[in-house]
Amino acid sequence: MKLKIPFLLMLLAVAGLFSGCSEPLTPTPVTYSQLLTGTDKKAWRLTTIQVVDEGQASQTINIQSLYDPCIADDQYVFYANEEKRFEATEGATKCSAQDPDVFLTDSWALINAKATLEFVLPLLTDQKLPFTIKNLTDKVMTLEFYFQDIDASYRFTFNAVTTR
Repeated sequence: MKLKIPFLLMLLAVAGLFSGCSEPLTPTPVTYSQLLTGTDKKAWRLTTIQVVDEGQASQTINIQSLYDPCIADDQYVFYANEEKRFEATEGATKCSAQDPDVFLTDSWALINAKATLEFVLPLLTDQKLPFTIKNLTDKVMTLEFYFQDIDASYRFTFNAVTTR
């Protein structure tokens, strides 16, 4: 009996060590902006376009078949800095040797309440447009631009190229 009491006390002491107070682990959900920019910056390449007219989506059009390779490999870089810098870069293939690596510098804006990303997509215009985020993961982003006066939209899919 004398041997059992010290053994039980030692067992309780060891159990107390392993059941001490600790902060509960609460995972932090990844936000749209973190998926968009990574921790420093993330480059995306446009891969497909779809036209949606009166609710009917067209065939998915591969960018490689639609544009010259020097345009199809352009990259769109979203920075995680305070200024929310955005750059459009030439990618691996330049259309002209004199073209700068970065041909557009601007900023981006994210409106979480409406899942809207505003930025300049040079293939469409030189002004910021509001794109509705249809899907955003670490590797794929699908955005849709709705025309105001007609029941039509463009749906763009981008793939992540680099992340830092």
